[in-house]
Amino acid sequence: MNVIELINLGLNLGNISMRKFLLLYFFVIVAIIPAQDLRPAKIIAEMLDSISHMKTVRFKVKALERTESGYISATSESKIQIKPRQLYFINKEKKLEILYVTGMYDNKAIVKPHVFPYFTLMLNPSGNLMRKNQHYTIHELGFDFIGRTIALAISKEKENMLKSLSYIGKLEKNGYECHMVVYESSAFNFFPYTVGNKETVTTIASKFNVNDYLLRVKNNLFNDFGYIKPGTKMQIPNYYCKRAVLYIDVKTMIPVSVSIYDDISIFECYDFYNIIINKPIDQAEFSKGYKDYHF
Repeated sequence: MNVIELINLGLNLGNISMRKFLLLYFFVIVAIIPAQDLRPAKIIAEMLDSISHMKTVRFKVKALERTESGYISATSESKIQIKPRQLYFINKEKKLEILYVTGMYDNKAIVKPHVFPYFTLMLNPSGNLMRKNQHYTIHELGFDFIGRTIALAISKEKENMLKSLSYIGKLEKNGYECHMVVYESSAFNFFPYTVGNKETVTTIASKFNVNDYLLRVKNNLFNDFGYIKPGTKMQIPNYYCKRAVLYIDVKTMIPVSVSIYDDISIFECYDFYNIIINKPIDQAEFSKGYKDYHF
């Protein structure tokens, strides 16, 4: 089986197998390409490997996202247990707290907002109240989703993968010494798609392995979180993004800054600080009544 066949096989696998496939795929690429070409691919492979060994993580992130009304910035802190997924999120500026524990509270998130009605809510993480003006759900919070989407974007390039990756060098970013790697797709474009029965923006994005919120922007579907009318015409990106700039910590091989571009300009940027990996988190910190929380 050649590399192209491996890619096609991987893109047909389910999400559970995809991370393992992508990791294997990048290590295969590193093993067969000429030495002078392998540095960026090798760095991506090592990044995926580091992410795959993550059990818990704490971090602060400064996010910049392009939304319906323009760019929105926010700073938040999170603590996450990867499996089973448990997380606590807080935006201190907005006094917004979120707690999510797999299998608890009917798999809804406990949300303490800073706006009316102010009292604690139980919300569907994929519902419109939690998704409005948000590029991702809390299920994508952290590094696993970032690694998977970057790897998918690059793997779609198939035989052009090496040409799409550039190693810029070692630079300091967010207080970390980092490898700077740039992914650039010269073939980024949109193709027409006709919506079928019982399809949503999210299921279509998953079907083509593209950015959910970019579909909403391109097709003016910012507030459509349910089924889209069958027969609706949409424009779908053929790649996850046009350009991605990654700063990957030399010591941990974890991305500390990720910037994603579409055909217009920067679409989203995430800068991570105070990253703590695989330090055990007390289970009490994933409970509603924990002493530092205000639910």
